[in-house]
Amino acid sequence: MTRVLVIEDNPDLAYGLRNNLEIEGYEVDVVGDGAKGLARARDADVELVILDLMLPGMDGFRVLRALRDEGRRVPVLILTARGEESDKVRGLRLGADDYVTKPFGVLELLARVEALLRRATRDPAAPEPDVERFGEVEVVSASRTVMRAGQPVALTPKEYELLVALLRRRGAVASRVELLTEVWGYNSAVMSRTVDTHIAELRRKLEEDLAAPQHILTVRKAGYRLQP
Repeated sequence: MTRVLVIEDNPDLAYGLRNNLEIEGYEVDVVGDGAKGLARARDADVELVILDLMLPGMDGFRVLRALRDEGRRVPVLILTARGEESDKVRGLRLGADDYVTKPFGVLELLARVEALLRRATRDPAAPEPDVERFGEVEVVSASRTVMRAGQPVALTPKEYELLVALLRRRGAVASRVELLTEVWGYNSAVMSRTVDTHIAELRRKLEEDLAAPQHILTVRKAGYRLQP
C-alpha cells in the first residue's frame, strides 16, 4: 500500500486529508509540526509528502530545503494558504514537485497526488540521446544534469522534465494542456499556471536575457516551444 505523509498543523484539515486519502486506498501518516515531519519524511517507506508551508517551529520551506539538500527525491506537494506567487515560486525553486492553494478541491488534490505517484514510479520512456544542446545549454539525460556555459544548473525534477518535454518536440509547439499531461499527468486547463510558473523558472536559469528569451519561446494562444 502506498504511504503518504501529511505534514499539516491544522487538525481539521489534516483529518480531512487523511480521510479522503485513506478512502482512495493510501496509507496515511499525519504529523503536526515541521521538525517531526522532516524526521518522518526521511523514512524510506514514505512515497509522497503533502507539506504545509506554515508550520510551527520549522516551516515547510525549511523542511523541503533539508530534504533536497540531503538528496532525498521523494515527491513533495506543497500546500500554500495565501496563494501568493512568491510562495509558489520559492517552493518550486527549493525542489517541490507541485503545489495546491488553500482552499482547494478534494478531487483536484487527489488527482495531483495520483499524478505525482505515477510520475515517480512509471518506467522510463524510450531512450533519449545522451546529450542535447541548444545555445550554451547541454542536457545530459544519463545523469539528468544540465550545464550552461560549462557550469551546472540546478533544476528541480519537474523543471528538468518540462525541459526534456520541450526538447523532444524538436522545435514544435507544445500546448499548456499537453505539457500538463506529459509532465504532471493531468490535463485541466484551469491549472495551466503551473506550466507558466515552471517555464518562468527555466528561463531565469537558462536564458541570458529574460526580457528577450532566445530559446524557450512563447507561442501566443498556443503554448511554448524550444528554439535550438
